[in-house]
Amino acid sequence: QVQLLESDPGLVKPSQTLSLTCTVSGGSIIGRDFAWTWIRRPHGKGLEWMGVVASDGSTHYSPSLESRISISRDMANNRLLLQLSSVTPEDTAVYYCVTAKLNGLAHPEYWGQGTQVTVSS
Repeated sequence: QVQLLESDPGLVKPSQTLSLTCTVSGGSIIGRDFAWTWIRRPHGKGLEWMGVVASDGSTHYSPSLESRISISRDMANNRLLLQLSSVTPEDTAVYYCVTAKLNGLAHPEYWGQGTQVTVSS
């Protein structure tokens, strides 16, 4: 079974770049079997889809974030990476790494436990 673990970035100050990693075990980020996604949840609000690395390796981002976001795969370390630049307190949220299996009859989703990101001076 696929397991995902997000890094703990600590406190991030306004205007800085948020960098997160998602360490993957039980599956490979190389290949066409999975899509790799970052999702976040601000306190008291719903889940927000941020972007995805599709099975063909292409990236697709939320229009509200596309000017600031970059998602990529770290092939050597089997990790999914997130960078979000020019952060503000409104970027404070729990951030989740999520993958969905695309092949076969079943299409399970696997979620990391989430990591709290606080943007504050």
